[in-house]
Amino acid sequence: MDIPDIRVEKGHAEPEEVAAVTAILLARAASAPVEAPVHHGRAKAGWRRLERTPGFRAPHSWQG
Repeated sequence: MDIPDIRVEKGHAEPEEVAAVTAILLARAASAPVEAPVHHGRAKAGWRRLERTPGFRAPHSWQG
């Protein structure tokens, strides 16, 4: 017994409808760029590590 790679979760799809969706997905996958973009340098994290922050912040501090 052959298990299909695509499954309809809700409702009923005719074989032609499944074939059309499969064709669209394969066409999109084929048009995607093969190589990943090259990043120069190291990206900066948008957050701070807690172990690198001072233990006390003033009550009027804007960081807290």
